[in-house]
Amino acid sequence: LVPSREDARGRETVYELLKDIPAWVAPVGRLDKETSGLLLFTNDTDLAEHVTNPASALWKTYEVLARGELDDATLARLGSGVTLEDGPTREARVRLLGRENGSTRLELAIHEGRNRQVRRMLEAVGSHVLALHRTAIGGVALGDLAPGAHRKLRPHEVRALRGG
Repeated sequence: LVPSREDARGRETVYELLKDIPAWVAPVGRLDKETSGLLLFTNDTDLAEHVTNPASALWKTYEVLARGELDDATLARLGSGVTLEDGPTREARVRLLGRENGSTRLELAIHEGRNRQVRRMLEAVGSHVLALHRTAIGGVALGDLAPGAHRKLRPHEVRALRGG
């Protein structure tokens, strides 16, 4: 599904899944078409601005399946920041989830929002993203919400997104 209101090529958009929401809502941030997972929608423009503003430094957490069995030194490089064509990245949180069959599964949390940043970070260390799934933004975790499903944010999640 395309994460926008309309698609010039006629592809189905995420708004097909939101038909039961009576209010107008807009996506907060984006996911590229190869990335699955958590996407926030809101009609609160102040909240959307805060979440997407780099100064808010909200952590975005991803589960990554990367090509190659990445060693501990490579994971440490990801955590301390790597240099991309648009400059060095900030530190990241990296947790190894497993290595098998020529790939590495890891949890990677970043608090920047550069275009395709996780994919470019993995390329910078000589790997390639095979699968990417966003599991959390700030204090909002996807949890066991089924693909295509949605729910209203809880008050404590909204407070966490606002930094409170």
